[in-house]
Amino acid sequence: MAETTYRNRRAVQLENEQVRVTVMVEGGHVAEILDKKTGVNPLWTPPWPTIEPSSYDAAKHPEYGADAESKLLAGIMGHNLCLDIFGGVSAEEAAAGLTVHGEASVAEHAIESSANALTMRATFPHAQLAFTRTMSLEGDTVTFDETVENLTATDRPIGWTQHVTLGPPFIEVGRTRFDAPCTRSKVFEGEFGADGYMKTAAEFDWPMAPTKDGGAVDMRTYIDAPVSGAYSAHLMDPARESVYFSAWSPTHKVLFGYEWTRADFPWLGIWEENHSRTNTPWNGQALTRGMEFGVSPMPETRRQMIDRGGMFGVPGYRWIPARGRVAVRYSAFVRVSETGI
Repeated sequence: MAETTYRNRRAVQLENEQVRVTVMVEGGHVAEILDKKTGVNPLWTPPWPTIEPSSYDAAKHPEYGADAESKLLAGIMGHNLCLDIFGGVSAEEAAAGLTVHGEASVAEHAIESSANALTMRATFPHAQLAFTRTMSLEGDTVTFDETVENLTATDRPIGWTQHVTLGPPFIEVGRTRFDAPCTRSKVFEGEFGADGYMKTAAEFDWPMAPTKDGGAVDMRTYIDAPVSGAYSAHLMDPARESVYFSAWSPTHKVLFGYEWTRADFPWLGIWEENHSRTNTPWNGQALTRGMEFGVSPMPETRRQMIDRGGMFGVPGYRWIPARGRVAVRYSAFVRVSETGI
């Protein structure tokens, strides 16, 4: 497969009769997992035009903001990888050139492809990690095999999260439905924007999240509100070896989801942005739901991640041995479903 162009960006595509997968060369984002029968791509496409991260210049591109997240937002699409942090950076890291969620989401990836698979590779100079992902497509399922190699002579604690973000037309306020085998949960511990509606730092049992007004919302249906924002962390059921999330559009009759090994990624972070963020480049235009599975419960700085240690007795980061490698496998699916099952 030759390199192609997707939304004016460099990309490589993998497809069969049922599904088309589009991967961005810069950033490595999975921009599409398209159900070809319905024409629906559940993954989020930002409402602003994106550019290649390598072309981002703070002085020339004020439309993406002016902070450590701007380079990421300039090129973000759908499913992006957060490595070796999940969250923000310190002032010192930002001054050194590190971006929010780490280098993986802004690095250029070398991509080799064949008839039903593609392999992408990148090395992250700040983190001193080498990353390889092979994606293979069979029927309506995409299988991901990832390896992270520690290039240093020291054991390393890292964040590693699959930041899967869903968007319109698949996401609809008050309609899109979700399922996941979660157990204990906690709301983000700080204020989550002007329109955050969940009770700050509240602990609860999935799926009923406490709200600031004393009520509760069922997180299995996207909230029916004109404007809202939220983040909550969820422990995947420790009794299960394999876990998942699924999302279903009753309008388009499309079922979408990911499945993974719980020991690899014990946490699911659920991020909601419903026309709440008014700063550049959001401008009150975005509708998303992030279903972000990884080794960390909360998006936070490296120091905060290590100081936290974990939550509910489960670690909040992963170790990679000196000169060692760690491998994981997970999968995504998209299919037509009348009932969401």
